[in-house]
Order: sequence, then structure tokens, then C-alpha cells
Amino acid sequence: MVYCTKAMREKTKNPPHKIELDLREVGQLFNTMDPAPFPEKDLDGDAEEFILGWVGEFPLDEPVSLVVHLAEFPANENPQPLVEQGVHHYFAYRARLNRMELRRLLKDGQKSLFIGLTFLSACLIASHALGSDDGNFRSIARESLTIAGWVAMWRPMQIYLYDWWPVRRRGRLYRKLARMHVDVRKKV
Repeated sequence: MVYCTKAMREKTKNPPHKIELDLREVGQLFNTMDPAPFPEKDLDGDAEEFILGWVGEFPLDEPVSLVVHLAEFPANENPQPLVEQGVHHYFAYRARLNRMELRRLLKDGQKSLFIGLTFLSACLIASHALGSDDGNFRSIARESLTIAGWVAMWRPMQIYLYDWWPVRRRGRLYRKLARMHVDVRKKV
């Protein structure tokens, strides 16, 4: 007996969202300046932008499929495996680059956090060293040092609170696209 969870039932109910491309021939999908053989070629910039734009419209947890309509089918071979392998290879490559970008961003966050905390500590120590004299100059200098120290914390806080989210989301999109179903059809 097979048991279905609610999530499994919902997945089977909802068909994948379709992204459809109308092309004259297979070569339009790939970057013509890339000298690599077909499965390793980069996608054309416009095609990539179109696919990413559409997949960004759908929820990340819902499946998508790419349907490529070709006006000119190659006479001697089936383009299906070539296109599918090329699309999967390209987005898997972009997912790897994205993971490196996220690691680099978090490493930059660590460095800037260390620098910011060191500078903040130095500013607070200098502020306390000025003493608690009520003189106008000392009061302004103490406040200025405190503010400068906290401003130095801006970048690490920005990285750890905001900057990594869009990079991570883009990586999830690339991983999703690296696994999506690709269908090549002759345009009618």
C-alpha cells in the first residue's frame, strides 16, 4: 500500500509552470561567441534573462518546465538531449558560481565585522579616555567617536542582515533551473 502525504498530493495536482521559447533554430538558445562544444556552451544572454524573468514569477517550491519551440528542426539528430543537457549544464554552472559568490560575501562579512568591531572598540576606548568633563569640545568629541565607531559597523550589519538573501535566492533559482524538465518541439 502506498501512502500519499498532503504535499505529494498537491504536487501531483499542480502541473509545472511552463516557460515557452519560440526559436528559429537551436543555435539561438546558446551564446554564439562561446567556443565550447554544445552541451558546455553558455546560454544566450537574452534567453537566460527571459527564463530567469519568468521563473522568478513563480513560487520557488513549485516546479517549472521549459518548452522550446523550434521552427527548423535539425535533419540529422534529435535536439532534445542536446538542449536539455545544455540548459541543465549551464544553470548548474551558474549555481556553482553563485555558491562561490555567497561564500565570498560571507567571508567579506567576517572581515568587515572584525574590522568594524576593532574600530568600534578603539572609538569607545578613546571616547572614555576623554573623560566625562562637561566641556563642549570633549562632549562633541566623545559623541563623534561613538557615532564613528557604530558607523564602522554598517557594512557587516548590511551583509549579515540584507545582502546575502538575494544571492541565496538567485542560487535557489539556478538549482531549480538545473533540474527542470526541458521539452523541445517542432513549431507548428
